[in-house]
Amino acid sequence: MDFVTGEDRNQIILLPDCVDDYVNDNNTVRVIDAYVNNLDLVGFGFTKSVPNATGRPMYGAKDLLKLYIYGYSNRIRSSRRLETETKRNLEVIWLLRKLSPDHKTISDFRSDNAKVLKDVFRDFVKLCMDLGLYGRELVSIDGSKFKAVNAKDRNFNEKKLKERLKHIEEQIEEYMRQMEETDRKEEAVDGEKTAEEIQAIIAGLVERKAEYEGYTEELESSGETQKSLTDPDSRRMIGNGKPDIGYNVQTAVDSKNGMIAEFNASNSPNDKNQLTEMALMAAEILEKEKLTAVADKGYDSASDIAKSILNGIVPHVAGADYNICLPTDEGQGERITSHSDGRTIYLPERNVALCPMGKALYPGSYKNKDRKALFYNAKACAACTCKCTEGKHKIFEIAMRKTDFKKEYDDKGLYAKQARVIADKDIVRQRKCLSEHPFGTVKRGMDADYFLTKGLSKITGELSLMFLAYNMKRAINILGSKKLIDSFG
Repeated sequence: MDFVTGEDRNQIILLPDCVDDYVNDNNTVRVIDAYVNNLDLVGFGFTKSVPNATGRPMYGAKDLLKLYIYGYSNRIRSSRRLETETKRNLEVIWLLRKLSPDHKTISDFRSDNAKVLKDVFRDFVKLCMDLGLYGRELVSIDGSKFKAVNAKDRNFNEKKLKERLKHIEEQIEEYMRQMEETDRKEEAVDGEKTAEEIQAIIAGLVERKAEYEGYTEELESSGETQKSLTDPDSRRMIGNGKPDIGYNVQTAVDSKNGMIAEFNASNSPNDKNQLTEMALMAAEILEKEKLTAVADKGYDSASDIAKSILNGIVPHVAGADYNICLPTDEGQGERITSHSDGRTIYLPERNVALCPMGKALYPGSYKNKDRKALFYNAKACAACTCKCTEGKHKIFEIAMRKTDFKKEYDDKGLYAKQARVIADKDIVRQRKCLSEHPFGTVKRGMDADYFLTKGLSKITGELSLMFLAYNMKRAINILGSKKLIDSFG
């Protein structure tokens, strides 16, 4: 008995007569094909979604979108690798009907349609909502760091620039000393640099010094803390305990089937003050006026939690167990006579703070060194029986730019009521199962823990493809390809 043998390569027919025979009825590519064929790309605003009246025919936007969804579903994100797949991958050959666009055409499609790609992601979420795949009651909000197209050496902050400038000045001084010694010598020693060579080196250092000084001035004038050269929107942040240059990607995951309802990308290094924004975005797409949101300790901000409650969000932030003050309309506030473990919140539109007792605290001295303003109310604190002050009058500190610090304030009609915020431990336990799985699948299973494009707008387009592919896989696993295709109409 011999081994199993293949077909003779020289026979007339090696492949089936029909390419369709190579793709079974449950193949994912059939779902991608059916979904994209039912999209109105002209209505979405995709570029080149209408064929030219004259000239050489161009590749259709639907074919390129199908290719990208397939690529992100199968760990193939590079435009060059996608071009290769169009020539050798039978699934892609079936999906594109033997079309093979070049990598530049493929790459341009993703860049040119970065903004509208998120509309496609949202369209699929709406479709899955109609199929009952979203519970629309509880969402888990979390963030994760994704690497940007920017090396660490091409990211600067104030401290790094000072160190570089100091090092350059020391180098210039050393080369100046060497040049003086060279001038005193009658003949140059073998291996030593000539005066002309040293002058060229010094000129290069002076040029680099001016460049770094320009970056320093730019940071001071803009109020930014960092500057990245390759991808200007990226920032240095800590991910998995290691510093890297990247973006902070936020997701809101629905609790019913672990599908992503909404996402956002920012260059903020932490999750603070992002709870309300993400919860409201999720509530909008899920069409819910009142939504429960769960998050980890990184989102523990009294001001942000207060804002969430005022906007109809029920927040459950890990470890939260305290009272907060909620600003209300004039005449609707309650007199607060006691509090426990209260938090002070800041009202930027009035440049005042509210203490746990509901009293207005006014901006005091400005610390130029650490950019913090102290807020207090000496009269209110003197008559108060609670022990929430660190000093005699100081009660609240907030980091702010010098331009934000105003002596003027207005607390007319300022009322507040106290609310108890307690995180439900059973809900908090669900957070890890809900939020970590999508990030783990996207980063490891789909090899997408880094971006290929630059700028917040373009990486949002990339994230749209990542999370659309993730949601599509989840929907196929839950419903099956046939039922999902039938739902497309």
